[in-house]
Parts: sequence; structure tokens; C-alpha cells
Amino acid sequence: MKRIGLFGGGFDPVHNAHVALARAALDHLRLDEVRWVPVGQAWQKPRQMAPAGDREAMVALAIRDEPRFVLERCELQRSGPSYTVDTVRELQAREQAQWFLIIGQDQYGQLHTWHDWPDLIRRVTLAVAGREGAAIVPSAELAAAPHAAVTIPLPRIDVSSTELRERIADGRDYTDMVPDAVARYIDQHHLYRGNPRS
Repeated sequence: MKRIGLFGGGFDPVHNAHVALARAALDHLRLDEVRWVPVGQAWQKPRQMAPAGDREAMVALAIRDEPRFVLERCELQRSGPSYTVDTVRELQAREQAQWFLIIGQDQYGQLHTWHDWPDLIRRVTLAVAGREGAAIVPSAELAAAPHAAVTIPLPRIDVSSTELRERIADGRDYTDMVPDAVARYIDQHHLYRGNPRS
């Protein structure tokens, strides 16, 4: 059976730490592919995001050199808030596979706040990125619920989308934080200029 990792997020913008995590998941979990799932309407993010078409285009550029990276557009095409459990249900109805949900350890600690999380953890193995030297701890609610979880060892990469947007808005160099093609896209489309949108 195919082993598929799901990697969702705002990708606003996609950056080198995202790519490093997806590559680590491919290798460590012996995945056949990683499906990148840009969020459509992020119900947990209060700020305005870059347009969905731009975020989709940047992800496509970031992953184009790795054939096992696949752009999954279902959340961009779905109306209303993007809930991970709905995406998992949709994809599982489409195809049989062993599904891994790739998340950071911060998300692991907050997973009990996600929409219909008990059904989500029944459907996937949680693949949690572990930062060097930091313990991976579920919330009390998640710890009390049976679930499958594995750790993806990840070297420390100090890149965040918030810092990246601030650098671009301030006119500082950011090109070492994103794939080259993504940097060119941001410059050509004048994204994040003068508005850090933290």
C-alpha cells in the first residue's frame, strides 16, 4: 500500500524549512509521496493572507524539482473554512493508502483545538517534526486519546513565515530563506511589500 504524507499550511510564503521538513519526512518515513496542501480559508489565522493563487504558485515552484512532492489543491477549491479532517476524508474516499499527517511539535500540542480532531487522529498517523533538544509533548486531551504518532528528526532551521514577511516588507535580504524560484516570484509579483502581516 502506498505511503502518503499530507503537509498542509498557509505557505505564506513557502520557505526552506518547509522544504527541509518535507524531505525529512520522505526519507525518514519512506514515503512514496508528500502531498502539499495549501490552505484555502484558514479558520485559525486572523490575519489577511496572500491570495490563494499566489500561495499555490509559490508551492508549485518550491516543489517542482522533486517528483515525489505533489501539489494538492482540494482546500483551495473548497468553499468555507479549510478543516484538515475534511481534506483527509476527501482524499481517503478517493484512494487507499497509509496516510501520515506531517505537523510541527507546536501543532501537536494544540491538535485538540482542531475541528473534529478525534476523527482526524483515527484516520492518520501523526508525523511530528521534532526540533533538536525539545521534547515532543501532546496536550492532555490528545494524550488521553489513543493515536499513532511518529517523530521526524529535523535539524534546526531558523526560518519562519512571519520573520520572512517582515524582512520583505522592510526591504531586507531574504533570499537565503526561500527557494530561488520562490524569491523571483515574490519579487516579480511585489508580494509582502510594505505590509509585514504578522
